[in-house]
Amino acid sequence: MYRIAALYHFTRFPDPAALQAPLRTLCEAQAVRGSLLLAREGINGTIAGPPEGIDRVLAHIRALPGCSGLDWHESHSTDPPFGRLKVRLKPEIVRMGQPDVDPRARVGHYVEPAAWNDLIRQPDVTVIDTRNDFEVAIGTFEGAVDPQTESFGDFPKWWAANAHRFAGRRIAMFCTGGIRCEKSTNYLLGQGARDVYHLKGGILSYLEEIPERDSLWQGDCFVFDDRVSVTHGLRPGAHILCHACRRPIRPEDTRRPEYEAGAACHLCARQTSAADKARFRERKRQIDLARARGTRHLGAACKE
Repeated sequence: MYRIAALYHFTRFPDPAALQAPLRTLCEAQAVRGSLLLAREGINGTIAGPPEGIDRVLAHIRALPGCSGLDWHESHSTDPPFGRLKVRLKPEIVRMGQPDVDPRARVGHYVEPAAWNDLIRQPDVTVIDTRNDFEVAIGTFEGAVDPQTESFGDFPKWWAANAHRFAGRRIAMFCTGGIRCEKSTNYLLGQGARDVYHLKGGILSYLEEIPERDSLWQGDCFVFDDRVSVTHGLRPGAHILCHACRRPIRPEDTRRPEYEAGAACHLCARQTSAADKARFRERKRQIDLARARGTRHLGAACKE
């Protein structure tokens, strides 16, 4: 059984590069894989491995400057959810492209999963999904506004064009694990919004804590690992990944005429060139060869 820890923490790292090598060395020694991002604003990522290895890595992170209050979301998988380890330096731990946004200064009101249903049922509340369009497409909360953004960096532009629609209303925001809402609620407050709320722990905490019979969640929740999606109780969802466009599709979508394993699906077949598809086919060939040898090709890992 693999233990999975999804984590983020906003703090000030004067020299994140100095933290990179020791963290990578520890993860490798503990057979921990996944993705960790370091920036001047903090740390973000999801890792998986043996329970004792995850404990040691989390203890190391909590000992970093300003990280003693680190929280994480935990789940489990019988299969390894990551094919490799990445510890990378980034300008931001979640890219929004707004240098004045600082979640350490202020954020919206945290709402526990148990109180979320009552809040979003209120007639003066607008619920906004801050995730990307392909994530929203496979699941979201009942009645939530979909900004239809291709990346989180598009959110400020969307808000500027649509803020007038929500004048005088309370805003409730949510994302997968909470990190995007830390930035988006700070951004809205800086833009003059007054009553801003966000789901504490994100969709993952909601799906873990709220019984399916009481849930207002519809569909699955996309996750950035080999599980692809999860549903209530954090059980594995029904989706698989198109390894051409890296978007989630359902098993029955593989029967569509546009589908070619590793090369195209109905979402991307008309968006990629013949050269792209040839490259994707070669990648799939290399993955199949690695599998036949009993090894894992790095190209099989999900995109960060």
